Amino acid sequence: MATAINFDRIEQLKEDAYSNIESYNDPDTPDALEQFTSQIKTILIADPKLLDSVPEYLPIALCDKVKFPPEAKLKWAHWIKEGILPEWNEFKTTVAFNNADIPLVLAARGHSETLLIESCVVLFLLANDNQSPVASEEDDYNSEDEEEGYYDQFEEEEL
Repeated sequence: MATAINFDRIEQLKEDAYSNIESYNDPDTPDALEQFTSQIKTILIADPKLLDSVPEYLPIALCDKVKFPPEAKLKWAHWIKEGILPEWNEFKTTVAFNNADIPLVLAARGHSETLLIESCVVLFLLANDNQSPVASEEDDYNSEDEEEGYYDQFEEEEL
């Protein structure tokens, strides 16, 4: 049976992770975020129980390290739209982790598989400006039609 996404938790994780990420994105110290995430990874691998008190550290540690293959983006968009937290066997085929991050992923999964998946939901939302790729493509399509003066015969019939 599918597990529902706890959107309140996702939103809190996203806000906390994003504010931390942004605080380290400083043009004067361009390596600050990378140094911070490197330190977090080392700490979390050694003691993943730390995630109980600072769960936002996992999406921060994986920031810019998780890739969502194009063919998987529609699955992610569907899961988010339907509020479904994917199960491990579905999830693992829709994300790509850097080889260097595998020890962290394994430690995080061993501690809380759900948190690992939720962290990837957060990263997917951040990577897609909090919209599913399907919605943004539809918006692009509709705005292009309006800009070009697209004539829709069905629109007149509705009036």
